[in-house]
This record gives sequence, structure tokens and C-alpha cells, in this order.
Amino acid sequence: MSGGQMVKLDDENFDAETGSGVTLVDFYADWCGPCRMLAPVLEQVAADLGAKAKVGKLDIDKSHKIAGNFQVTSVPTMILFKDGKEVNRLVGLREAKEIVDFVTAAL
Repeated sequence: MSGGQMVKLDDENFDAETGSGVTLVDFYADWCGPCRMLAPVLEQVAADLGAKAKVGKLDIDKSHKIAGNFQVTSVPTMILFKDGKEVNRLVGLREAKEIVDFVTAAL
């Protein structure tokens, strides 16, 4: 995946996309208002991070198993992965700078 783009994650590609490097995964739902408000913020975060880290989105309604595996109980939840392992998480709507700082701390 080239830097600066969002990637849609699901049960099939989750492990491959989060298995190496740093990946921020937005666990969201289409019915979630704050999730919809976070979408353009994450587009900006992806652009700001460029090739340094990936930004992905996972629909909890379509990927129940993965959301359950990471005990995601509220959305939006952003989980930061490094080489396939969870290193940190943020819950709720955040500003782009806060998210970029959150990700860069793991680089």
C-alpha cells in the first residue's frame, strides 16, 4: 500500500495489512455519528503520515470477529498496531494533530 491512503480492512486482509510496520486501525460503524465525523480527520492523518504508517478502517458490523478479538465495545476506537501487535488505543472523536502525535510516538 502506498503512503497517505486509507485502506479498508476486513476479516480476510486484516492480519496481512497490520502484520508489519505501524498501522492505525479505525474501528467504526456506518450508523455511528462520531465515526462519520472522524472519517475526514483520518484522511488528513493518512496524508500527514504519508509512507511512515498505514491508516485503515474496519467496519465492526461486517467484521464482528476481529472487533471482538480486540474487545472493541464502543466506536470510534482507534487501535495502533506495530508489527501485528496492539501498542495503544484511543477511543472517541479526536483532532488530526492528536492522532498524528499518537501514531508518531510508536514509530
